[in-house]
Amino acid sequence: MYLKTLHLRQFRNYLDQQVAFGAPKTILVGNNAQGKSNLLESVELLSTLRSHRTSRDRDLIYTGASIAQVTAQLERDIGASDLSCTLRLNSRRTVAVNGETLRRQLDFLGILNMVQFSSLDLDLVRGGPEQRRNWLDSLLIQLEPVYAHILQQYNQVLRQRNALLRKGQESDVRRQEPDANVTGGQALAPEGTGISQNLSLDPPHPTPYPPHSADELALWDAQLAATGTRVIRRRARVLHRLAPLAQRWHHEISGSTEMLDVCYRPNVPLEQDDPSIIQQAFLEKIRERSIAERYQTTTLVGPHRDEVEFTINQTSARQYGSQGQQRTLVLALKLAELKLIEEVIGEPPLLLLDDVLAELDLDRQNQLLETIQDRYQTLITTTHLGSFDAQWLYSSQIFAVKQGQLTLER
Repeated sequence: MYLKTLHLRQFRNYLDQQVAFGAPKTILVGNNAQGKSNLLESVELLSTLRSHRTSRDRDLIYTGASIAQVTAQLERDIGASDLSCTLRLNSRRTVAVNGETLRRQLDFLGILNMVQFSSLDLDLVRGGPEQRRNWLDSLLIQLEPVYAHILQQYNQVLRQRNALLRKGQESDVRRQEPDANVTGGQALAPEGTGISQNLSLDPPHPTPYPPHSADELALWDAQLAATGTRVIRRRARVLHRLAPLAQRWHHEISGSTEMLDVCYRPNVPLEQDDPSIIQQAFLEKIRERSIAERYQTTTLVGPHRDEVEFTINQTSARQYGSQGQQRTLVLALKLAELKLIEEVIGEPPLLLLDDVLAELDLDRQNQLLETIQDRYQTLITTTHLGSFDAQWLYSSQIFAVKQGQLTLER
């Protein structure tokens, strides 16, 4: 696939900027805070309808404006598409393909495929589990757009179940509130002593839900298990395909000295890929954790607590990996993403490299640039051109970026 044009209107710090891409590689060069990353973010938005930098549309709209729009022309093997995403300050965003506004945003996903590699991704290994889950989910949405709907369903059920758990605690508190001169069934000490008799530091044992609340919770348990199972199975399948690709890349980049393992650690036991068995295990674990959930008033079981574990030579990369090892690992993951998406969709995706070359040493830079060549249309941001050899610069389109304006240098 090939991104032919991009037009930003009142997006981030771009007032009105059109870009025509005339080479397989485009280098955006300029000082920090000039808008280089913003341009890549607009492409990410057209691909995933998300930004890894913010969850609020208002942050993407030009200061003082009420609307922003990103449009693009995309060439694919299956044909050309005109893409448009319009963000509004006071109402919902809309998306359109070939001039036709889509009723479901889900239908917009999967048209423009890309892999993004930024300096923030270097925290993928050493960051918390949520970062690895978000990375995995973003990849799945690229490969299987319906997964965005599945994940949304699960999160809606999760929110409703958590609300019911909080409601149950409020009911417990009301039932345990003191009468006029009684606290928790204990007589108060004489006035003025400042203490109560028989004070206990142990929390009260949670009383059972009223029957209607227990029935309602059971309904949410079943929905959580059903939707959560769909999430778990897809995460397991995509990592099963990605892991061997990442292992091969890591083995090559490390000079055949290190062995990478990528392991999915689901919160719910996953002994076989059978939805009925997984759901049964899900419900069993919910029963096991029911008392803890009552105390903590939150759902403790499900894919929102999954982990992805990286080990190098059977040692935790997060806890014991050197900075160089962690960067090699992330680079291997990104190259594996490129290959996997290409295998699934049948053509190379776009590659967005956001200020990442400065974070890699010379060997890793060369490995990345050698892999790209002209196979993947690539947009690269950098503060200087020193990382590129003459051949790369000769075959690249170069834009200078300053205060939200692009100037074609070559």
